[in-house]
Amino acid sequence: MIRKRHFWHLDWRSEFKRLEGAYAPATMRSYRADVEAFENWCVAQGIDRPFPASVETVCRFLEDEGACKAPSTVQRRLYAIRKVHRLLRLPDPTYDEDINLTFRRVRRANAVRPRQAKGLTRQYLDQFLESEPDSPWGLRNRAMLSLGYELLTRRSELIALRNSDITLRDDGTLRVLIRRSKADPFGAGRVAFTSARTAKLLKQWLDCRGPDIEWLFCPIYQGKVIDRCLETTTVKRVVKEAAKRCELRPDEVASFSGHSMRVGAAHDLLKRGFDTAAIMRAGGWKSVNVLARYLENAEQNVWDEPA
Repeated sequence: MIRKRHFWHLDWRSEFKRLEGAYAPATMRSYRADVEAFENWCVAQGIDRPFPASVETVCRFLEDEGACKAPSTVQRRLYAIRKVHRLLRLPDPTYDEDINLTFRRVRRANAVRPRQAKGLTRQYLDQFLESEPDSPWGLRNRAMLSLGYELLTRRSELIALRNSDITLRDDGTLRVLIRRSKADPFGAGRVAFTSARTAKLLKQWLDCRGPDIEWLFCPIYQGKVIDRCLETTTVKRVVKEAAKRCELRPDEVASFSGHSMRVGAAHDLLKRGFDTAAIMRAGGWKSVNVLARYLENAEQNVWDEPA
C-alpha cells in the first residue's frame, strides 16, 4: 500500500494529461504551478509524501500561503490540491470543515479589493489610434485597438480571432464571431459588430498582411508577418506603448493593461445610457456582480441634476 501511494505521488503529472482538452491551456498551467507550490512547501516542511494530504497539512499550507498571497491565489491552490486527489482517486480532504474555516480566516485577514485596469475609453482610443506610426506595426495595432474596444474582448479572445470569424456587412461594418472565451469554455460563441471605421482600419491591416495568414493578428518580424497568433502580452504592450506616445503620466501608463479596452468600452456604454442587460450581452458577461466591478470606476455621477 505504501509503495502504491509513493507511485501516485510521483505520477500526478502524467495523470494531468487526462485534463487536456477539458480545460484551457492557461488553467492547466495554473493547476500545475499550484500543485508544485504545494509539493515544494511539503518538502520544506519535511513532508515526503504530499498525496494523499491530511486535513492538518492542507490547513497549515493554506495558512502559510495566506500570509503572503492574495485570497484568490490561496483558493486556486486549494482547488488544485482537490483536483489531484480526484485524479488519483485518493480520499479528498479538501471538503473538511476545518479547511473551510481556515480559508474563511485567510479571506477575513487579507481582504483585498480586486485591482481594476484603467478604462481605455473612446477619448483615449482616438488618441492612441492617432499616435500609431504609419508602418506594418502601426496598421496592425490600430486595427487591434479599435476592434478590441468595439468588441469588448478579453486579450485571449482578441488574439484568437481568425479570418473566418470576420464577415463584411453591406453597410461597411463587420460581423464578428467570438468563438470561445473565459466565460464560454465550451465554445457556444457570441456575435458582435463593429463600426465602419474599425472595418476600414482592419482592411488596411489585412491588405498589408496579405491573404496567406490564418490568424487575424499575427507577429511581425523584421517587417515580415509570421503565421501564428500573438501572445496575450502583446496586447498589453501595444496599449502601454500607445499611452507612452501620448505622453500620459507614468502612473496613468502603469494603470493601463490588456484588459483596458474591455473596461473602457463598458464605461462608455454605461455613460451613453445602455442598461445592464445590453452591456452584459455586448461583452459576454454572465455575472451582474462581475460587470458591476468593471463599472464601479466609470466617471459618472449618478446624483447629477438633469439638465
